[in-house]
Amino acid sequence: MREVAVIGVGMSQWGELWKKSLRQIFVDAALAAIGDAGVDKIDSMYVGCMSSGLFVGQEHLASLLADYVGVAGISAARVESACASGGVAFRSGYIEVASGISDIVLVGGVEKMTDVSGDGATYALATAADQEYEGYQGVTFPGLYAMMASDHMRRFGTTREQIAHVAVKNHKHGAMNPRAQYPYEITVDAVLKSVLVADPLRILDCSPITDGAAAVILCPLDAAKKFTKKPLIKVTGSGSSTDTIALHDREDFCEFAATKRAAERAYKMAGVGPSDISLAEVHDCFTIAEICVIEALGFVERGEGGKAAESGLTALGGRIPVNTSGGLKSKGHPVGATGVAQIVEITEQLRGESGKRQVKGARRGLTQNMGGTGGSTVVHILEVA
Repeated sequence: MREVAVIGVGMSQWGELWKKSLRQIFVDAALAAIGDAGVDKIDSMYVGCMSSGLFVGQEHLASLLADYVGVAGISAARVESACASGGVAFRSGYIEVASGISDIVLVGGVEKMTDVSGDGATYALATAADQEYEGYQGVTFPGLYAMMASDHMRRFGTTREQIAHVAVKNHKHGAMNPRAQYPYEITVDAVLKSVLVADPLRILDCSPITDGAAAVILCPLDAAKKFTKKPLIKVTGSGSSTDTIALHDREDFCEFAATKRAAERAYKMAGVGPSDISLAEVHDCFTIAEICVIEALGFVERGEGGKAAESGLTALGGRIPVNTSGGLKSKGHPVGATGVAQIVEITEQLRGESGKRQVKGARRGLTQNMGGTGGSTVVHILEVA
């Protein structure tokens, strides 16, 4: 296995991009990454996308996007794993470079979600749950995560205010990110008084519907200096795992077992543990998700995730800053792009390019991206070479 470096990153603006098509926002991100890397060729491409067929009526993205990026003729493939599509696409690109099959690989993620109605978006997203047992009963993702939140509150004494602190923290971080969909701060009181969606979760506990794309360029570490003078960021850990798709089939209602396994594999591969991580980007599709994820990653003890948000442990300046980009909650959640955008944020942090939200002395970062209620998860560890 060859060592692999991230040498280029790029993102489109995220938000409601009604004047741009799916192909255009992907090209914007891909060309930004190519320019950042300084490469003049691409050997292969992976595209993370969950549901372009339902959102914009367009399938066969490998052909379409290779053509519009201007690299038609290369090997290209679309990767789908619900909201983990981008993270799994990155893992696919990493394996291709590490194995020696290709030298320069573009990994992108894209989703165009606001061209359909709210009902249409809810239907498309619900296809990532168990259609025969969850969808058939009318249980959508807000309802499933609300059950996790209720269970966490009952078993560990987590308070409604502690859960709200996750949204407050991530919006504070996102207010410093010019690419975020909702770059403004909110208060605990605003979260608690926002519209109830699925008790106990309210609208400000939920990530938004977003249009957006992100892209990165990978190459062998020993060749990276030929292309860039920026700090070299290498991938040192990659772990992936799955769990039952249906929540009711799990032994533990509010533990992300797939995240725990994926993290253990990534830590083992990198030869590090949770205390060695400088910062992390995690999948806060709902506020309770971040609480359960940081417990599964080993950043805090089981049941302590809510207290971590309330105490500032996971904020900028805290022991382990989480979601410095604003996370899915403030930056936005174009589902197929989210996992790749996490890599973009960690790479820029490790390069020292994150401006007001820079984590001082950051040397090693972690990303965690998951599909559905954690039915699939992928974890990556990156560090300064």
